[in-house]
Amino acid sequence: MTESKRKSVGRPAGNGKTTSGHSQSLVRGLSILEGLAAAPGGLALSDIAQIVGLAPSTTHRLLQALHQQGFIAQDAEMGVWHIDAKTFRVGNAFLEARDFVATARPFLHQLTAETEETANLGIRDQGMAVFLAQSESPQMMRMITRLGSRAPLHASGVGKALLAWLPRDEVERILHTRGLDKVTPNTLDTPSRLRDALGEIRRQGYACDREEHAIGLNCVAATLHDENGLPLAAISVSGPAARIPEARLAELGGLVSRAAREITARLGGRLPGAQD
Repeated sequence: MTESKRKSVGRPAGNGKTTSGHSQSLVRGLSILEGLAAAPGGLALSDIAQIVGLAPSTTHRLLQALHQQGFIAQDAEMGVWHIDAKTFRVGNAFLEARDFVATARPFLHQLTAETEETANLGIRDQGMAVFLAQSESPQMMRMITRLGSRAPLHASGVGKALLAWLPRDEVERILHTRGLDKVTPNTLDTPSRLRDALGEIRRQGYACDREEHAIGLNCVAATLHDENGLPLAAISVSGPAARIPEARLAELGGLVSRAAREITARLGGRLPGAQD
């Protein structure tokens, strides 16, 4: 066996440095997709270069590769880059694979029919609430959330419904990592106020967002539980505060929590016992 052949034994074909470079390019490409997904209006080359920490010329090569594969597109007039259809199809495949989304959809439509308000479904991801499904209100003035958009857990109905049934140590970790930014003057921005609110959610079975995420918007949400009683997702009904005043929150809370219990049962989930 020659010296060159001995060196190649036990190693994958190709140059190790090139393989590492390909992996790094993949990570950077995914970072670009994540950045664009969080920017509905698109991003300029300079903004994307800052996200991935590369020179504009290198970033442009990555953008061209993603563009050739159909994952992103460029607005010819504005010059900004945005998510294209192929990325949307990949996202839809994720939703279709999650049984709870398909199971919840008829209940979202029913909630909209009963309340004439927008119904949503969201999950927890990296310390934020992410909205995955929606049934729009027929009203001219209505709440619409872009699918895939995020909201702080402590400042949204869906987010608080998810927080309420997490183990206490996990809640504390999220608060320590994410903080309690004051999104509106009504946001619960101290740990003691939030803990009191989570206790109330556990007792009454639903969460209320009283213009805590957006002024003029109220929301009621309830949790879907998995087989261990932990929060799997949450559903909500949201609308203008003029149509969802304080006096209507309990009525909507009953409808939303009932729907959440039925979805949980269909998924084989388990309702946890109340906690203090």
